[in-house]
Amino acid sequence: MAPESSPEKEGVQDLDAPALEGMFTKELSTAFAALGCFNLAIFGATGAGKSTLVNAVFGQDVADTGVGEPVTRGVDYHRRDDGFLGIFDSEGFETGSAGDQILEGLRNVVEARRRSPIDQQIHAAWYVVRWSDRRFEDAQAAFVRRLADLGLPVIVVLTQVPSKDGQAHPHAVELSDFITGLGLTIRAGGAPVLTNALADDFTHAPAFGLDRLLDATYEVVPEAAQAALTAAQQLDMERKKKAVKAVINQAVTVASGIGAVPIPFTDAALLVPNQVTMIARISAAYGLPPQRSRAMAVAGSLILTGGATMAGRYVVTNLLKFIPGGAIAGSAISATVAASLTRAVGIAWAKVCEYALTLPEGQQQAFWSSGAVLEKFRSALSAG
Repeated sequence: MAPESSPEKEGVQDLDAPALEGMFTKELSTAFAALGCFNLAIFGATGAGKSTLVNAVFGQDVADTGVGEPVTRGVDYHRRDDGFLGIFDSEGFETGSAGDQILEGLRNVVEARRRSPIDQQIHAAWYVVRWSDRRFEDAQAAFVRRLADLGLPVIVVLTQVPSKDGQAHPHAVELSDFITGLGLTIRAGGAPVLTNALADDFTHAPAFGLDRLLDATYEVVPEAAQAALTAAQQLDMERKKKAVKAVINQAVTVASGIGAVPIPFTDAALLVPNQVTMIARISAAYGLPPQRSRAMAVAGSLILTGGATMAGRYVVTNLLKFIPGGAIAGSAISATVAASLTRAVGIAWAKVCEYALTLPEGQQQAFWSSGAVLEKFRSALSAG
């Protein structure tokens, strides 16, 4: 006869690695889907640096890595494979009759998508101008006005701006002031955002202004799309960490409820489903691409396999420091112990994800598929 508190009695199946891998795969899919999608429209003349800007903020060229489809004349929609970033990209002919055709088609797209779920709507628009052109024509101003008339929050971005000691080139500032003086309905305080997406080793011009552009974008994006933007962007790790902290805190609250009536330490498997969900949501919040989800599921299942959770008896000795008093009183898991264990798992997994994001693209898949994940997790756990 099974003991009163056995996992089987509570509906928790034997938590071997294959079972956990299946659980992880399902939860990872759910976590990625829950992020929704941040959709950015980007306009500007050919050569203005649109792709370079997208690469700098989001880490990769969506047009090269995602699924593309034409949505109207002159505008294609590319959705990155991870699903939480979409780009409406124009051909670069935004003046004259070509611009008029793009705008008319775009008006139909915007109106149709306003009746669609939030993850199908356009959340922000960047109008990109190369500063070295040193002009902003009437046709460009008219295009920006009509974008705003469509109800799109427009941010004008000057690209390839050289700077020194944090100060932009004076001619770029002069162009920015000219555009500001036109009184266009643009965000970021009515002024263009000056940027340089790539550091230039020849001129020693550093990357510049990208954080300001990201901040301006967050200011206009609806709350429902901000989780996807946080996952997609690769500039601001602190925003990712804040999202992850919220995930961990929620899981800790659930764990406290599980341990409200103390359970034997041998029944720690009862905590695992909650920890699986937490780890999946942490992975998604960091924007780790779902094409690696199976490798992450395998890694997570290895970490959480064992009667005391996380690599078996290794955890029993190494998690004691997270428990008040450093001992498991009566071999039972209380609300405080359950919360401490879960928080430790979440923080360690977050450190694993942060490390993975520092690796070159080609090395990340190999990392998730190797035993290095478990070693990195153990190291993070030991470091507290």
